[in-house]
Amino acid sequence: MPILANRSTGSSFDEFKKRASLFLKEKIVKTVRLKLTDVTPAEILTEEATNGNPRPPDTRSMAIISHAAFEVDDYWRIVEILHKRLVQFDRKNWRVTYKALIVLEHLLTHGPQRVAEEFQSDKDVIKEMKDFQYVDEKGFNWGARVGNLSERVQNLLDNDEYLREERERARKLTRGIQGFGSLQRLSSTDTSGFQDCSSSSPYGSRKDTLMESNTMIDGDQERSLSIEDHPFCEIGRLTNKMSLLPSSSS
Repeated sequence: MPILANRSTGSSFDEFKKRASLFLKEKIVKTVRLKLTDVTPAEILTEEATNGNPRPPDTRSMAIISHAAFEVDDYWRIVEILHKRLVQFDRKNWRVTYKALIVLEHLLTHGPQRVAEEFQSDKDVIKEMKDFQYVDEKGFNWGARVGNLSERVQNLLDNDEYLREERERARKLTRGIQGFGSLQRLSSTDTSGFQDCSSSSPYGSRKDTLMESNTMIDGDQERSLSIEDHPFCEIGRLTNKMSLLPSSSS
């Protein structure tokens, strides 16, 4: 028994070392790309959120992607990745496209209003995904999951009224969460802004480590944003960057 236990412990430790080594390699690659290439943090995050890993995109990553999409440069980088992922759909490589569909659904309800127009050209492949069938070895029906999401995204792309309702619902839900978080932060003396909304550049410098810290927003600069253009933040830091947010003169 002790011998078996030692073998099991050794195997677990080896697996841990492999995962740690892979994590470090991936982090080094990200750092090098950010410093030496034109890639942006939002671009890398979108690539990771739509890779072939079985793990679905997490809520935090999708929130950052949707906020980054309000900057013109990041917007085009994000949608280009999603377009490429969607056209790659096939029965063997379905997961990449499915994860792209998850991110697209989030952008439609949380991102710039123009996303709906941008992805009209992808409606055929999205419709094709509705008929996808696959049940894994554990008996989970991924085909039904993909089909349901495909149908929802189609409705968001086809029905303007439904899209407005879903964006409004997302706005109310997010503001409710932000309000709850604001009450919790009232007792803190070292916090002067909101962490739930990001500024027009949620990452800071391109050289910064991805997701190392939240972007703080000054609470004394306030502007009203159109619900249709941005369902979340009403408080933001004014910048000179090109943005998909409405201008103050409009």
